This record gives sequence, C-alpha cells and structure tokens, in this order.
Amino acid sequence: MKKQWNYLYRLFIYLYFNVIILRFYFFFIVKSASQLISSELAQFEAHFKIAVKSRVPLLDRIMQYVVKRKGKQLRPMFVLLSAKLGGDVNDKTYRAASLVELLHTATLVHDDVVDESFERRGFFSINALWKNKIAVLVGDYLLSKGLLLSIDNNDFRILQILSTAVKQMSEGELLQMEKSRNLNLDESVYYEIIKGKTASLLSSACGAGACSTFDNEEDIIRMENFGEKVGMAFQIKDDLFDYGSSKIGKPTGNDIQEKKLTLPLIYTLNNCDNALRKKIIYIVKNQNTKKDKVDFVIQSVQQFGGIEYAKQKMYAFRDEALELLYFYPKTETRDALEELVRFTTDREY
Repeated sequence: MKKQWNYLYRLFIYLYFNVIILRFYFFFIVKSASQLISSELAQFEAHFKIAVKSRVPLLDRIMQYVVKRKGKQLRPMFVLLSAKLGGDVNDKTYRAASLVELLHTATLVHDDVVDESFERRGFFSINALWKNKIAVLVGDYLLSKGLLLSIDNNDFRILQILSTAVKQMSEGELLQMEKSRNLNLDESVYYEIIKGKTASLLSSACGAGACSTFDNEEDIIRMENFGEKVGMAFQIKDDLFDYGSSKIGKPTGNDIQEKKLTLPLIYTLNNCDNALRKKIIYIVKNQNTKKDKVDFVIQSVQQFGGIEYAKQKMYAFRDEALELLYFYPKTETRDALEELVRFTTDREY
C-alpha cells in the first residue's frame, strides 16, 4: 500500500507541474480570444458553479473538485463566441455553455470508470479518489442536472442539439470498439468514428451557442457544421500526437497499445506491402504492450507517409471550417473563432 501511495504521489507532482506548463502555453496561444470574452467566461464560471451545486455534502465536495479541475474550456469558448457572432451573449447562452460542460464532464467521468483511468486533465480522476460506484453516480448526476437546466428554462432546441451529440458520442465509441477487434482499414469508418466521438460535441457547442442569438435555423446548422469540421481536425491532431514526442502529455504509442483506429495507421496499412501489413496488424493485436514492437509500428507509419497524409486531411478539415466561418463579416469575434480553429491544428499538446 505504501509503495502504491508513493507512486500516486510522484504521479501527482509530475502531472501538477505538467498541467501548469500546458495551461501557461494555452493562455498565450488563445490570449486574444479569451480576452475578447473574458467577462463572459467569468459569468459562465459563476453559472456553472450554480448549475452543479448540490445539497448533499459529499456530492457538493465532489462538484467543487470538478469545478476546480476543468480543462482548457475550449468548448465553452466556442459556445460563447458562436453566440457572439449572432448577437449579444445572454442567459440562454450561459445555460447552453453550462449544458455543454455538464454533459461533456459526465461523459469524461464515465469514460474514466470504463477505462480504469486514475487521472484526467492532470488531476486524479473521480473514480481514483471516490471509487467507481460514486463516480458513476456523479456522472449520472451531471447528466440529469444538464437535462433539467434546459427543460426548466424551455431551451428545447438546445437540448435537442446536445442530446443528439450524446447519442452520436455513444455510437462513435461503440463503433470504435467493434471495428478495433478486426482492425477495419476503411478510412470512411475512421471518419465516422471521430465524427461521433469528438466532432459531435464541438458541433453541438457551436450550434447551441448560435441557437441562443441567431434567429434562423440556417445559421444554427451552419455553425454546427463549422464545429464539426473543427472537431474532425482536432481529433486528427490528437491522433498525430501518438507518433510525436512524449512532451505532449500523452504516452507515445498509446493508441497503438489500445488498438485504436487512427488515420496515420490506416493510411500506412492501406499503402504498405502485404508482408509489412500483416506484421503491423499482428503487433497491434498481439504485441501492443511491447515497447520495441510499438516503436516499430511508429517508425513504419512515419516511413510510409502516414503522418504527412493525416496532416493534409487535418488541414483540409480546418480549411473547410474556416470557409464556413468566412460566410460572416470580419469582426473581432470572427477573428477570435479563427484563432481557436488554428489553435486546434497548431497546438503542441
């Protein structure tokens, strides 16, 4: 037990300083975007704290921990800026941002239980501190609070947008589990997976924000499509980190060890010779925990152009997102959204 606690303590210190460095980097990359909506972000924080508050002492303590360990707040920023593109940020906007964060946090809490993960965003996960049963109930609580927040205020269109996203996220996760068993090499399947797993929530964030200020459905759908393109680029960038350095805060080769379909790997398997393809598939299926074997897969992906191909696709999605954004007149808000879009592909973690 003492040895385990020593390990956890060292992990905590490492993650703590890593998160400080990453947040410092993030602050300067999106400085103008966060400055533009600094007062709105502060008000969102206040709304979110109220939204998660509970009368049960244990649950309230956990909610305070949840509030303190929130991540980069990219999704609330996309909600607020998407709303600001159509008019003044209002109470409906703050409820939309809170709903996005509530549902997103709920899915992360449940994911940590399923993945048996003991850290999230550089902090100990809920299940690491309070065990699985409590973590599952906390996730359920966050989900119900989000639903009630919208229902109690008649924000039915926003609730529809977010509920669709949660459905798509579940479908994406299950599709990935199904296809990872036989390493399905269809690139279109990969796009379907990340569209559900990642892009759907960012799409809903932009759509929900737009719904709070725009008067017509066309703008809401356009902003949903914009968010989806950004989310696709974001996930491809995340996948590319698996083939980069360890400085990004994610173990190199982690996706390979978990038998996850990623675009660099799919491209390589579809373009290398049959002998190498069989060897890579065998490693991913049977030797995915051996470092030298994982390194061999990474080197093969690099040699066969998997990295460059994925980058091209990532930039294509980014440019499609910007094309949708450029439909609107150039303003400080549009510039801030463009900055966030470019951050998703230029970030170092």
